[in-house]
Amino acid sequence: MSQAEAQAAPAPRPSPLWTLGLFRSELTTTFRRWRTLALLAVLAGVPILIGVAVKIETSDGSALGGGGPEGGGPAFIAQITNNGLFLVFTSLAATLPFFLPMSVGVVAGDAVAGEANAGTLRYLLVAPAGRTRLLLTKYATTMTFCLVATVVVAVSALATGAILFPLGDVVTISGTTIGFGEGLWRAFLIALAVAASLTGIAALGLFVSTLTNSGIAAMATTVGLLITIQILDQIPQLHALQPYFFSHHWLSFADLMREPVYWDDLVKNLEVQALYVAVFGSAAWARFTAKDITT
Repeated sequence: MSQAEAQAAPAPRPSPLWTLGLFRSELTTTFRRWRTLALLAVLAGVPILIGVAVKIETSDGSALGGGGPEGGGPAFIAQITNNGLFLVFTSLAATLPFFLPMSVGVVAGDAVAGEANAGTLRYLLVAPAGRTRLLLTKYATTMTFCLVATVVVAVSALATGAILFPLGDVVTISGTTIGFGEGLWRAFLIALAVAASLTGIAALGLFVSTLTNSGIAAMATTVGLLITIQILDQIPQLHALQPYFFSHHWLSFADLMREPVYWDDLVKNLEVQALYVAVFGSAAWARFTAKDITT
């Protein structure tokens, strides 16, 4: 084969095993960073702080106040002293509005911009990855972090609740009683629902990450957008737009603690997250595949 023919020949397509190796490498790199470990440590500490605070507050035998009928975080927190499993629901409700999405925003915002800032993005593209494959790997890694972060909160809360409070049958928001095993299953489903709720902010953060070569700027912008959306979601005059905010249906996971389960808001939440993934995932792909990579 002549040199001209060799240059004209298409590059070999990477095998599925190579792609799996790239994903494993991305996971290893992400979860070995001190920043990632620090974020997970903070998330694990939130249930411990809540559990200890509730234990101290009720140490004199008094009941813990708070809790509305709609089953948000305050409704769960009032049940912790009766059943430590409710610490899982309370911790997820406490971390979902800010701590969990902020952590995801940091990881997603750094996914591409951090590589560009470190000067390693160009070398990743020299390997037979392809921009689309690399971007999908980055998003899959971010999604894995969403799941791991949620599980860290849930497991920390379950362990803390088991140590500080009794465990037993669970009284649902509807007033019915289910067994502890069924309660654990509901907790597992709630953790999955919370992780799925983070897919929208993950796609948004990845898109922001393709717009700049500064990891810090991408992370700050993503977190800033998170805070802005949270504020806009509380303004009554914007009620017509609020159902389309990625955070609007986040606390719908509480409906998994109803008997029977109320699915309407849960499905709406998944639909909104899918919309954000489609829109900002496509925007990230369009930007990244056309971007001039110089670093």
